[in-house]
Amino acid sequence: MCTSIVVNKQKTIVGWNLDILDMEHRIKVAKEGVFIEINDAKEGWLPLFGANTRGDFVGMPTCWPFDKRSDPAENGENVIMLDIDLLMQRKTLQEIRKIADTAPVYSIPGVTFMSALSDCDGNVLHIIPGQGCLYYEKPAYKILTNFSPYKQDTEQHPWMGWDRYHKAEEMLQNALDDFDVKDCFEILQAVSQEECPTVVSMVLDVEEKTVYWCENRKWGNIQKHRF
Repeated sequence: MCTSIVVNKQKTIVGWNLDILDMEHRIKVAKEGVFIEINDAKEGWLPLFGANTRGDFVGMPTCWPFDKRSDPAENGENVIMLDIDLLMQRKTLQEIRKIADTAPVYSIPGVTFMSALSDCDGNVLHIIPGQGCLYYEKPAYKILTNFSPYKQDTEQHPWMGWDRYHKAEEMLQNALDDFDVKDCFEILQAVSQEECPTVVSMVLDVEEKTVYWCENRKWGNIQKHRF
């Protein structure tokens, strides 16, 4: 479970709730950016989410229900590696868009991880492995939770986040032109989870080149790092 938000008003503001169970995470502030790392049993600490100094942001919601078309296929690209390449500035958003437009993109066996990617210009790329990719040139706002935008609510799952999506959309439809970091945190708080808990809430102010975050829904303890 997770929620990704990109808002383009007077500023480009990106928000992300990481909702996970039984996974060890940590926040790493590095010269390349601010990353949420997950401790993988085989690979160790992997930077899977967060913002880099170029102004890109990477989120990776799980798609519920699982779609077997996302299982690994020959001659494809792994969505997780594409996300890491963007986060570590080895590829640009447009380079990843070109790959996703021309080659199969897959996840890992039995899990459909999606990509919620954005760049410093507020452009958004959503990749749904096995289903396709959707590119938006500086949209007013875009949201991705845990259901496929291709399927909407035609397939049901308790963790698909249909309610979270519409709550965030309602708040963004009423948002003012001066939408800022504080407003983004209000949305993240409104859609935060306890059953599959929100362990990190992160906001990027692209113009100010500043990342803000809090852990475990401690909304009064927000940290920040400016690039």
